[in-house]
Amino acid sequence: MLNFDKDRFVKIQAGTLSIAGEVRALMKKLLADGVDRLYFMGTGGVQLLTHPAIELAGRRSKFPVGGEYPAQVVIDPPAALDKNSLVVIPSLSGTTKESVKLLAFLKARGVRTLSLTGHKDTPLAQEAEHNFTNFAEDDTSSEMFYLQTLLIVLALMAERGEFKTWDATVAELQKLPKLLVEAKAAFEKQAAELAAAIKDEKYHIFTGAGSVWPEAYYYGMCILEEMQWIRTRPVHAADFFHGTLELVEQGVSVFVFKGEDASRPLGDRVEAFARRYTDKVRVLDAADAALPGISPETRSLISPVILATLLERLSAHLEVLRNHPLTTRRYYKRVEY
Repeated sequence: MLNFDKDRFVKIQAGTLSIAGEVRALMKKLLADGVDRLYFMGTGGVQLLTHPAIELAGRRSKFPVGGEYPAQVVIDPPAALDKNSLVVIPSLSGTTKESVKLLAFLKARGVRTLSLTGHKDTPLAQEAEHNFTNFAEDDTSSEMFYLQTLLIVLALMAERGEFKTWDATVAELQKLPKLLVEAKAAFEKQAAELAAAIKDEKYHIFTGAGSVWPEAYYYGMCILEEMQWIRTRPVHAADFFHGTLELVEQGVSVFVFKGEDASRPLGDRVEAFARRYTDKVRVLDAADAALPGISPETRSLISPVILATLLERLSAHLEVLRNHPLTTRRYYKRVEY
């Protein structure tokens, strides 16, 4: 596979999943200590990676779980944010400016904090009340944060008696690192062909629903816009027919992301419509990935993980074909804003 280190990937994702037992123990302790609300507060794209866990909690738990933008919280905090709240702050670098400022704000209010970081010797790792650090880099962080936030919500639900298959699900998830490598390898040829097909296109519509909608939003905003300077229009599949459909015509690129959860019919509907009016419909379906030993129930929880791991292969080919490294920026962390 192009520019891919299998052993590094497996080690990072195995580390991601190794925290399951500690996460369960921490959720048990915090619930016993009176935590009655959970927030995920990440800056930028990493916040999108928490959305599948937030949505899962909203669908399957009565425990209040929400998401907020750190930069907004410090100037206009939620009314329910207090000492009985737990705020999870994901940050790959552990140094994100807005998140560091948020942490100081939360500590001053007595709010419980848990940081998820890729580097230990950083402000967010060192100064949060609780921390899980697993070394990762940009090309492995999507899977990491999707899985870590999933584990947090599943552990919370398990402690509340709302998720009965914790042990079996965690056992299946432990198989993922090597299975995701196999999924990448199986997708490599398609990724190269897709990269060649879109390398010169200037605009894409990205859509999806349920747990894969955040990945559609993330890939458009954080990869193509930030890392490739390509204009995109992410739109939830449920909203596609309330505005965006009028932009579909021959030659317009439409990416449809499909997961294996209850929202899948919304993606099917967009695909059926788009194929009537444009010759550039690109469907990425989590169900196409072979994951031996992973049950349908567990697959329904990890659709965004699957798509993220496949899309990393597309990104690897795009940056080469376009002669535009994914690390190239004009403004991000380069100028004051």
